[in-house]
Amino acid sequence: MPLNLHLGTDDLTRCRFAISPLCQTHEALRLLRRPARHGYHRAWLRRTRRTVAGLDLAPLWLFIPRAGGYTPDFLGAPPEEPYPSFEDELARMRATDPALAHAEMARSLACTPGLADSPQGRAALDDPAGTVRRLADLTERAWHALLAPDWPRHRAVLEADIAHRSRQTADGGLDALLTGLHPGIHWADDTLTLRMYGELAQAQGADGRGVLLMPSVFVWPDVVSGFARPWQPTVIYPARGMGRFHAAPVPPPPDALARLLGVGRAAVLAGLIAPASTTELARRHALAPSSVSAHLSVLREAGLVESRRQGYYVLYRRTGLGDALVDRG
Repeated sequence: MPLNLHLGTDDLTRCRFAISPLCQTHEALRLLRRPARHGYHRAWLRRTRRTVAGLDLAPLWLFIPRAGGYTPDFLGAPPEEPYPSFEDELARMRATDPALAHAEMARSLACTPGLADSPQGRAALDDPAGTVRRLADLTERAWHALLAPDWPRHRAVLEADIAHRSRQTADGGLDALLTGLHPGIHWADDTLTLRMYGELAQAQGADGRGVLLMPSVFVWPDVVSGFARPWQPTVIYPARGMGRFHAAPVPPPPDALARLLGVGRAAVLAGLIAPASTTELARRHALAPSSVSAHLSVLREAGLVESRRQGYYVLYRRTGLGDALVDRG
């Protein structure tokens, strides 16, 4: 049965985007627990297999059902700010009300018959405040081991998705935005319908606070929503470009584009499916970093790429004009 979010005027005027490193961490953990969702992420899974084996994540696995089901919302709560730091989100998780934590953990454990009455389940529910602290500690370890080293690239992909959808909204309004989020999301008659959604028992309906839209690298092929009160209604959807985030092969540039820009410059532009650094592009295209830097300089002057510093890295991504040029080939 689908999940329907009926959006009033207040909801529509308060729709917003956010990027949450905490939510990304727990979506990555959910991916590890559910092999059917591995798809696009096999390269990442191979690369992190040894790291995952060195982490004792059993207390977290207790609340991430392998066969699907509810994961406590406080583990990856919708952020209050558009671009929170992981540290701020983790502090908010540590401050979870024990009564709320108990209710959400009980709901999660109930998804697996007998788990709530197991020694591990009873221990978790008997001391919800202590369980929150332990889960926060494990989440912090998982973040630093699995996501933090690649976070600049992850964030760049998510920001590129938001930039693309912001352009969609500017060109075609909210209708263009909401109809283009995901094939499993339908927008009509002021209702946002998640067709393949199954966890409906305590799903939060729209309530005038707007809908929070969050792109994710790890959520594919699902769309996640239905946060219960007190959390803001949220839709987490696969980010544009995430399918090739870990892919090694580089697509050849279209012939017409190569004739227009030159083979090397066209290859760099066409290869920017996801944001990347000069060093990464040089390795990907078997070019000298100086050559890639020269190509990027020309492409940026032409308005086809833009750059943004992320920590120690400068990441490049295509602009809307660059996307249109590559798509037209």
